[in-house]
Amino acid sequence: MKFRYSLQVLTTALAAFGLSAAAVGTARAQASDAPASAAPVSATKLSPADQQFVLDASKADATEIAASKVALKNSNDPHVKKFAQQMIADHTKLSHEMAALVAKKGFKPTPSEDSALVGKLQTLKGSEFDQAYVEQIGVEAHQRAVDLFTQQSASGTDAQLKAAAQKALPTIKHHLEMAQQLAGTIKGSS
Repeated sequence: MKFRYSLQVLTTALAAFGLSAAAVGTARAQASDAPASAAPVSATKLSPADQQFVLDASKADATEIAASKVALKNSNDPHVKKFAQQMIADHTKLSHEMAALVAKKGFKPTPSEDSALVGKLQTLKGSEFDQAYVEQIGVEAHQRAVDLFTQQSASGTDAQLKAAAQKALPTIKHHLEMAQQLAGTIKGSS
């Protein structure tokens, strides 16, 4: 409302200084095209650091989902398969929630997994696969994710994205704990 009032004052002043009625009418039409509740463009953009967080988090989710789908095929261990199913469910949910949040802010990343890592895992079978998957996806990837989400929770600039990172952090920490336990079980049985 304040913006519209200011624009009316400005257009009246411009008209008083001899600008054409057409120029004044154009200014009024442009002002009335914008909805009164529209946020400024700068409020809908994410900072470069927040955008990088979204890209890194999206890639981590996509990698964990893709690798976990490989685990369902290449593992013979029921514990590894159960962990993989949990990773697919949880990371799909986290990924969708993140995508919905950042889409509202005008940012739409295209998530793609770490194809080199997933490709390497696809070549492994049985206990060799289990060990690599649990160590690289379960433990290492989740440690990186905990660090990434902790950093965003502490220093993110977008309040909603920061809150989303804080909300997701307990789930990711739990995944890391599960992976560490699973890694201990696998090492103990080999």
